[in-house]
Amino acid sequence: MYQANEVSVAERREELPEFDAAFRQKLLDLLRWRRDVRRFQRTALPDGASERLIGIACLSPSVGLSEPWRFVLVEDQPRRAALRQCFEDCNREALEMQSPDRAALYARLKLAGLDDAPCQLAVFSDHGTAQGKGLGSLTMPETLDYSVVNAIHTLWLAARAEGIGLGWVSILDPARVKAILDVPQAWTFIGHLCIGYPLAAEDTPALEREGWEHRHPPEGAVLYR
Repeated sequence: MYQANEVSVAERREELPEFDAAFRQKLLDLLRWRRDVRRFQRTALPDGASERLIGIACLSPSVGLSEPWRFVLVEDQPRRAALRQCFEDCNREALEMQSPDRAALYARLKLAGLDDAPCQLAVFSDHGTAQGKGLGSLTMPETLDYSVVNAIHTLWLAARAEGIGLGWVSILDPARVKAILDVPQAWTFIGHLCIGYPLAAEDTPALEREGWEHRHPPEGAVLYR
């Protein structure tokens, strides 16, 4: 019996896909080219593209296999308009909090694709889910939200691989978003995604190009104990 199990494991190993150096380089290119897109063409996505990307996102790992992600494709124009107003109100408050020199730069940045992106996707974490039976999240319930963030990143990379851009709008009031979209109270708002073809290809984050902030060496984020 033990020998049979060993053969079975060996056979399974032979079925694992091979990721060679060329693939790994392509993956690194994809990670480097993933951008938070703010300016979109108004060209519609191909039929079924949104649902297909959501399906890829659902391949992500989740704590306890809870799959707590919930996706709302926002197509209703009055709801889109309400979300746009929510952004305007929150963005105004954010602008007032900046110093005068920062405020001038902030005002030049277009921090939302809410006007042009053909696809808008609100993403939530279902804290009321029974799936997973609480495994791994009893002491850290926030791991449900982390799982959803993982799914968003998977969707982001999959979209980028197809030349589709994604912008994560975080300047929103979560309570208002839940009310506008009429979702269950047990759902926690994670992010609103604008998805579409980028107006321009950029290999550097907009905030870095505009001098708002810059990347730092990874060594500064590592401690050794």
